[in-house]
Amino acid sequence: QVQLEESGGGNVQPGGSLRLSCAISGRTFRTYAMGWFRQAPGKEREFLAAINRGGASTYYADSVKGRFTISRDNAKNAVYLQMSSLKPEDTGVYYCAASSTGLDSAATEYSYWGQGTQVTVSS
Repeated sequence: QVQLEESGGGNVQPGGSLRLSCAISGRTFRTYAMGWFRQAPGKEREFLAAINRGGASTYYADSVKGRFTISRDNAKNAVYLQMSSLKPEDTGVYYCAASSTGLDSAATEYSYWGQGTQVTVSS
């Protein structure tokens, strides 16, 4: 019923910016809180940011607060992650996910996941 597809990944220099998009299929998008996660090579999946159903509330991991901004456009069935001041340690596969339990940082609370998009930060 719900499918997610990320886009916007690529190669960027340290200090650069990148915007990721996630398109959500189906007619129930507004019932889900949305989140962004990433997975670096050899590491566990890491929470980055989350946004509630209406978009009024957001929550960020300490490692990205002030650099990353999550937003959503319910009319377009899309969620975004604007990234700035990127660092080499930001490199990884970025995933968007949908949760029916509300704004949360725990991956186990998310029911649907995209396939991911690669972000590589290097000089």
